[in-house]
Amino acid sequence: MYGNPPVKRIPVFRPQLIARLAAAGIIAASLAACATRPPASNPIALGAYEEANDPLEPFNRAMFNVDAGLDKVLIRPIIKGYRVIVPEKARPHLSNFVDNFRSPITLANDLMQAEFRRAGITLGRFVVNTGMGFFGFFDVGEEIGLAYHSEDFGQTLARWGVPEGPYIYVPLLGPMSFRDGIGFGVDAFLVDPVAWYGRADGSMAWVQWANFGLVYVMAKDNSMDPLDELKKSSLDYYAALRSSYRQIRAKEIRNGAPPPMEDFDE
Repeated sequence: MYGNPPVKRIPVFRPQLIARLAAAGIIAASLAACATRPPASNPIALGAYEEANDPLEPFNRAMFNVDAGLDKVLIRPIIKGYRVIVPEKARPHLSNFVDNFRSPITLANDLMQAEFRRAGITLGRFVVNTGMGFFGFFDVGEEIGLAYHSEDFGQTLARWGVPEGPYIYVPLLGPMSFRDGIGFGVDAFLVDPVAWYGRADGSMAWVQWANFGLVYVMAKDNSMDPLDELKKSSLDYYAALRSSYRQIRAKEIRNGAPPPMEDFDE
């Protein structure tokens, strides 16, 4: 009715609930597994260590291997079932609906970042897509010049100068930073109106978990094929995934702007 749906924009590593909220506990429990920091007398190794920001690398690699097993026996069968049940042409429309449903989270973080123009776009998209796009199944906003973007509290914390903290890898959820784990907890329990609704009516708590499950499955569906390609082209898949996550996340925090010039300095 409104033309072909746009290419899906759910980030590859997004963002997701349970283990992110346990990130602090994971870090505390695994400090003994920290990688050794190279001495200052080896500036090349020290620079690589700081760039990776992965002091828990031995532990993270172990969790990475656990995740690979869970992916094989649990996640891939679920995604294959999802792809059988939901036709390929319908998946972008379902993704659009989920994006629209989560617009209040983006709007709140736009405002907390003082990005008032982007907040106006988010609000405009929500109104147009909900009313004219059948609750967001059709992205009418994109067609009238209101481009999609997403924001979360992890990005808000970064905007206001909060350090990202150590890199961590959590089975089922993948790579993240400590800052993003905290940010997701705030979004999930303090910002998301679905969470407020579930707490207001205890009998409807299942709605929040159903929403989380749908977001999770769709994120995995959108990321599975690109991750398979990354794995095929990588000598060290763990390191390649870590680098890709950090680059994608940095771009999201900059709202797509090019990196500052000092990033290119030798």
